[in-house]
Amino acid sequence: MFAMKPRLFLCAFSACMAMNAADTLLVLSKADQTLSMVDASTMRVIAKMPSGPDPHEVAASTDGKLAFISNYGGGAYNTISVSDLVAHKALPPVDLGPLRAPHGLMFAGGKVWFTAEAAKVIGSYDPSANKVDWVLGTGQNRTHMVYVFDDLKRLVTSNVSSATMTIIDKTTAAAGRGRGPREDWDETVIPVGRGAEGFDVSPDGKEIWAANAGDGTISIVNLASKKVIATLTGANVSGANRLKFTPDGKLVFVSTLSGPDVAVFDAATRKEVKRIPVGRGAAGIQMQPDGARVFVACTPDDYVAIVDIKSMKVTGHLDAGKQPDGMAWVRR
Repeated sequence: MFAMKPRLFLCAFSACMAMNAADTLLVLSKADQTLSMVDASTMRVIAKMPSGPDPHEVAASTDGKLAFISNYGGGAYNTISVSDLVAHKALPPVDLGPLRAPHGLMFAGGKVWFTAEAAKVIGSYDPSANKVDWVLGTGQNRTHMVYVFDDLKRLVTSNVSSATMTIIDKTTAAAGRGRGPREDWDETVIPVGRGAEGFDVSPDGKEIWAANAGDGTISIVNLASKKVIATLTGANVSGANRLKFTPDGKLVFVSTLSGPDVAVFDAATRKEVKRIPVGRGAAGIQMQPDGARVFVACTPDDYVAIVDIKSMKVTGHLDAGKQPDGMAWVRR
């Protein structure tokens, strides 16, 4: 059993030197309904702001000035809260109208891309125009997390209750009656395992790894063929919450709310290489961009575990509010 260590605020010298002085870790607290800004070099909370009700995921704008927070509530809420990361204050939230249960978030191309689980859609919000400018239905149950490619021409979602992943590609469709071609979207629905929720796209853009909470397995999807090419049946990740690649693409970390360990897999061999004790359960995962550390939100234990990737050991704990979950990295 993992022996609990004092809550430390540690930072290896080499890791600190590799980071920009303005690097900040954003951490959501579900119980406190706050967003904490954590100085990445000292691991100390430098500011806290209201997050809105039931905060689940957070995404930062590319310039590091704004943070966007999904207010989930299982369908009770329809807002994305906004925080000013410079003035350290909450701004008016985004009202999504009928698009209820926003959850997954990603900032790309100057826009906030989101899922609205209860409405079975994904959409984009343009902060400069202050409006939702695009919505697309998935036809899947509990469309939960979203990943947007840099060119904005491909998106991926996980659909928890449908046990599927959806690959969405931007296409050009012919228009009738003398009009020019128009943009369209093609959706490919791929059956995976029960409870597919946490997933990530490999840094080389070739594979999707999806953690299936209900089956305790991991499905690997080839993005070129849009097919499952492997299922890690012995992964033993029941209750899996999030899955993340290290920045170099060599390792895959999987958190689970139903166990005390984070599972680590070798992406090339697809074999488990380590189980890292972190607490009573884990949810959100955030990688440090230089690949030195990974932050794991241990929701039942009210702390974020700081894991050194090289040694694969917990080197400290961060207090950023009760029931931490979603996290994001800000680099100015």
